[in-house]
Amino acid sequence: MNESKDFLRTIIDEDLKSGKYKEIITRFPPEPNGFPHIGHAKSICINFGIARDFEGQCNLRMDDTDPKKEDTKYVEALKDAVKWLGFEWNTKVHFTSDYFSKLYDYAVELIKIDKAYVDSLSEEEIRQYRGTVTQSGKRSKYAKRSVEENLDLFARMKNGEFKDGEHILRAKIDMSAANMKMRDPLLYRIRHANHFRAGDKWCVYPMYDFAHCLSDYMEGVSHSICTLEFENNRDIYNWVLNTLKLELPRPYQYEFARLGINYTIMSKRKLLELVQSGEVSGWDDPRLPTIAGYKRRGYTPESILNFCDQIGIAKANSMVDVSQLEFCIRDDLNKKVPRVMCVLDPIKVNIVNYDGCEKIDASYYPHDVPKEGTRELPFSKDIYIERDDFNQNPPKDYFRLTPEQPVRLKHAYIISFKELIKDASGNIIEIKVNYHSDSKSGVDTSGIKVKSAIQWVSAKECKKVEVRLYNRLFLVENPEGIKDINPNSLQIIKNALIEPAVINEKPDERFQFERQGYFYADPIDYTEQNPVFNKIVALKDSWTKKVKTTKTKANKIQIDGEAAPMNEEQNKAFNKYANELKLNNELANILARDEELSHFFEESLSLLNSPITLANMVANEVARELKQTTKLKFTPKQIAELVGMIDDGTISNKIAKQVFEEMAKSGENPNAIVESKGLVQISDPSKLSPIIDEIIAKNPTNVAKFKEGNTKLLGFFVGQVLKTTGGKANPKVVNELVAKKLNE
Repeated sequence: MNESKDFLRTIIDEDLKSGKYKEIITRFPPEPNGFPHIGHAKSICINFGIARDFEGQCNLRMDDTDPKKEDTKYVEALKDAVKWLGFEWNTKVHFTSDYFSKLYDYAVELIKIDKAYVDSLSEEEIRQYRGTVTQSGKRSKYAKRSVEENLDLFARMKNGEFKDGEHILRAKIDMSAANMKMRDPLLYRIRHANHFRAGDKWCVYPMYDFAHCLSDYMEGVSHSICTLEFENNRDIYNWVLNTLKLELPRPYQYEFARLGINYTIMSKRKLLELVQSGEVSGWDDPRLPTIAGYKRRGYTPESILNFCDQIGIAKANSMVDVSQLEFCIRDDLNKKVPRVMCVLDPIKVNIVNYDGCEKIDASYYPHDVPKEGTRELPFSKDIYIERDDFNQNPPKDYFRLTPEQPVRLKHAYIISFKELIKDASGNIIEIKVNYHSDSKSGVDTSGIKVKSAIQWVSAKECKKVEVRLYNRLFLVENPEGIKDINPNSLQIIKNALIEPAVINEKPDERFQFERQGYFYADPIDYTEQNPVFNKIVALKDSWTKKVKTTKTKANKIQIDGEAAPMNEEQNKAFNKYANELKLNNELANILARDEELSHFFEESLSLLNSPITLANMVANEVARELKQTTKLKFTPKQIAELVGMIDDGTISNKIAKQVFEEMAKSGENPNAIVESKGLVQISDPSKLSPIIDEIIAKNPTNVAKFKEGNTKLLGFFVGQVLKTTGGKANPKVVNELVAKKLNE
């Protein structure tokens, strides 16, 4: 196991030491309604990685509760992604549909104890009745139905007597709950559709919030790990398990930050739109961020795993630069793939003073790569080189072939310009050169100085190949969909020429095409008669690389080309943030690359030495506001004041979010907002104790259960105190006081 633990592994370590769980069981529960993407790869690495590290098990469970969207092909794609990344699930693939009968029984049990009811409001009415963040909701009149009536209606829903949307099963919780997810959430809906596994057996299907926690419980999951968007759903998760009084041990939900990458869309809905619109060739199009797309493009499992390891497991959402992923694949391939020569835009070169032919023994690997391997390169009088490797009027620092400047042919001889052959329109169709017989690579005695070597192929023996050059699919950093597509994201070269040793029946191999980038034989379209190579990623640097920027109406920067590496100032900032201030790589990367955010962070940091909390707020809340407005209404000083109040316990993190939203609207100082709205955190035990005593007195049954060993009910009492105080109570102090009083 890794010596340095993330917050999830720290929690699990403590749970094992305390005896809370005897075995660690995690699960990866994707919905089979699309192909898995790089975000799923992060989740796979976390869940399967934790199970591996703690010698536990990880279940692969398909959350197949929506028959209108799911399909067997998506199940197979998910299984393939897990295996390709090098993981194995426990025993068999699980499906939520395996538990439909038991889930239905649990729903009936909730109805019997008057904790669920069949509602007949329309979808719009349900939305209206839910209320707002500042206004309580209104319970449906149908909540007054008797237990018997609800049981009858639910059974008839199951039997298919009603239309889609005519009725829905809801939990009966609290329509005034601060967490709007708890305002009588939906548990079951009617769906008249054929399920890819269950067929037409069921007409009602459980909602995620109901099926998720119970499926975890039935599988014996200990730690249910989700992304941050499910944070508020945790209350429902606990409510269902607690209300049904399920035996211990029960699973508990934890959340981590989901993966966001710039110039990339992660929404399965939007990815499906791209596939269905024909903008891409399918779910495995090499331009998509799907695992199938990366796999077909030529990415390696090791590069994806390394990327997921580098970005780590954080609690705050942030954006990762796509260049970090590109770095990981370059870093992986650089030490393992053979170097070969391919000419993408060929022009013929005739070596005037060379006769005959020969075979040159050439290494596949440079001297700094600890691998061996050679191939024979046929060399002859007529060869092809890249068109832009010759220039009649070269710019400064051009080191390739010119009328005055010789150049080396990689692994072969030095050549010097002699004359040009042009067509009637003045286009160059052939270059005539002389070679220097005493300049052969490895035994050069010519004394001629050259500054570069260029790739070439023998005209007679070379093979014609199709090369697909992939660029970013989107032009803007935060794409919204089809409208942001880069029309030049794919360039197909039909007549590239490659050295013959590369071509065989079906190579499952990656290559570095010298000075071009890393390439992979397309696993679907490649044949020996028509070889097809996909560009995986460009080489790190190329003097011909151009980055064109233009301003859009939304003041976004469009970039045409590969992700630019950090410049000197950005690298300096990144090293400071990551090494000196101990920020995680995601935060350091975001702040270092964005000059405006970096300046804002530095100014606020000069006023308050709280780098991690400040960095999270600047990289998330402040960054979000900057994307929505050209001028902020608050200053770095005000953000420092806000974070200072969090650090000294004046307000909680939850209250801080409310204060920030008010600052963004009004520009008012955080201290003034907290004072005027009475948001100061309550930490005084003398003020909290009477509230705790009252809540304990009102819940004797739960007190008894706690004393009998149901220690999870500690969270119930803490939650009641926080609810009573409107979130103002200091959670840490409340936890300590409640635990003390319950153990008296």
